[in-house]
Amino acid sequence: MGTELLAPLDLAFWHLESDAHPMHLGALAVFSPPPAPAPGVDAEAALELLGTRAAAIPRLRMRVRDVLLPVGGAAWSVDKDFDVYRHVKRVRLPQGEVDPAGGGFMAGATRLAGELMEQPVERGLPPWQMYVISGGDDGPFAVLVKLHHALADGMRAVAIGAGIFDEIASVGARARGGASTRLARPVPPRSWMPGPRQVAGFALGRIEDLGRAFGVGASVVRASRLDLRGAPALTATSSGTRRLATTDLDAEAVGRIRRIVGGTTNDVLLGVVAGALRRWMLERGDRLPDADPRALVPVSRRRPGAAATGNRLSAYLLGLPVSEADPWNRLRAVRTAMDRNKAAGPLRGAGAVAVLADQLPSLAHRFGAPLAGSAARMLFDVLVTSVPLPRSALSLGGCPLQAIYPMAPLARGQSLAVALSTYSGRVHIGLVADGKAVPDLERLARCAEDELRELLALMPADQGARLSEDVRL
Repeated sequence: MGTELLAPLDLAFWHLESDAHPMHLGALAVFSPPPAPAPGVDAEAALELLGTRAAAIPRLRMRVRDVLLPVGGAAWSVDKDFDVYRHVKRVRLPQGEVDPAGGGFMAGATRLAGELMEQPVERGLPPWQMYVISGGDDGPFAVLVKLHHALADGMRAVAIGAGIFDEIASVGARARGGASTRLARPVPPRSWMPGPRQVAGFALGRIEDLGRAFGVGASVVRASRLDLRGAPALTATSSGTRRLATTDLDAEAVGRIRRIVGGTTNDVLLGVVAGALRRWMLERGDRLPDADPRALVPVSRRRPGAAATGNRLSAYLLGLPVSEADPWNRLRAVRTAMDRNKAAGPLRGAGAVAVLADQLPSLAHRFGAPLAGSAARMLFDVLVTSVPLPRSALSLGGCPLQAIYPMAPLARGQSLAVALSTYSGRVHIGLVADGKAVPDLERLARCAEDELRELLALMPADQGARLSEDVRL
């Protein structure tokens, strides 16, 4: 892999970052020791295994450097002095936080991950880090993965992170070992000069792209709010601190609700987030905002089988109906709004602001990204994203993956981001917040559990789907 210019959206993410606003996404993966007598690694061996596998992923050897042309641009290039152990490290919890019986390990790992997520990745090196978080050598351990958003969107993060797991790493090793036996089809020579049809097609495509960008830009202007009054915790001044919280929901229970209300599983989860925000605001004594808070809901524009370079994102803008008191009406309102978004498509409307990046020159990203980042608060209040994961059971060095909590970055002026992933029958929710604006983030995590519990309790009896109140959420 040689030199490769950063795609426009990648460049925007690169220039959006500051010390107080790191632009990395991440995940906290929790592993348990394998049941005896199955062999498995301890935390120290997991560190060595992570280092070996991460070093074998070519994308993780790339760093960003400035280029002369295009002006203001940047490129990926191989770090010739790459040392994987500048990126992969082990961190031990204090002795008082290692007792798994009392939930101490998970609470301690989450607290420590929050501190580590505050710190930007080093920009002169390949922009990623992994930490093995452990208590003792023979107990559970967690792996915190940090990837700069310029390096990966959600789909690419999954593809990169998957290379560390036993099942996928072994398949990759076999594929690399057998690559020399495959015969490549000969490619017929062709002229580098574009033909008339290619020139015409490029021109038409460019006109179409500019027209679409103009429409999105107009939608953004119309949707922007100059009056920023809203929920106090969501409109607080950024402090640069980070706090994490995690929770789990029963994926089967979410599916049963979806079969009643319709729509998609993600629609139901967005409704649960809306209900959790309402509960949280009322519990902490906040006045419900005059206007429902807006969520930016990212949508991948990556086509199956397409090259994995460059962020390919758009988003929908969704009003979260926290003013609606009835949980089922909240779900229906979310579904109606998302159906309307999907009918319009991911390349239209104010939520598609990311597609504007493709139409801006590199110099505009370099000098305009901080200004654009500061304006994000006028468009949305909270990021809510879903990250797909492999359905198969995963492990690291024989230690089974128990849970994986995705983490999204906070834009300037944002206090909360919510990320969701489904794995092994559970919906794992990772909450990232400004530590000073949202000191009670764990309460919000509990409110998500309470919201699902109430939905189950209110499930229509004629559906025959009522669950017992002691269902494990």
